[in-house]
Amino acid sequence: MKKAGYLLITLGFLAAALVAVIHVHEVDWAWFVPTLLIGVAGVVLVQRAEKAEHFADSRLAGNIQDIEASLGQILQEIKTINAGDGPADPYVVHKQIDEKLPEFIDRFVEARRTIGHVYGLQNYAQVMSEFAAGERYLNRVWSASADGYIDEVRLYLDKAEEQFATALERFKALRESTG
Repeated sequence: MKKAGYLLITLGFLAAALVAVIHVHEVDWAWFVPTLLIGVAGVVLVQRAEKAEHFADSRLAGNIQDIEASLGQILQEIKTINAGDGPADPYVVHKQIDEKLPEFIDRFVEARRTIGHVYGLQNYAQVMSEFAAGERYLNRVWSASADGYIDEVRLYLDKAEEQFATALERFKALRESTG
């Protein structure tokens, strides 16, 4: 269905462009509108196919596992950095963040819409609010590390850890409440 949608988009918009070019001074609406509508129909088909793919049961189950695993890994990596296992040099913390966290943050972000679909928008907002706050604190840690402010690094690492822990707790509570 997705390929048919892309084909309709291509054919419809190319045909509409051709009609517009052939009749430069006066558009032949009898040909232009139907060809344009074919392209719009293709867009609708592609959107429906993508939505069906995104909300397939197997994909939802995988996304739920990815969300919990990602939040857990983010929290674990922050705890490792915050515990002082890493170097005391504040200039190194941002490099640790760059090495250890992007994969898990990206995986969470890719799967996050599933929270709203499965648990509702209010629950999605609660989890995402905590995640976004943690991410903002992590950005502050990165900046403070790059500038060499060790006190700020430790302060905002604590805050980021707290926010990601709360996000994980809220998500686990959602999973447990629905069985």
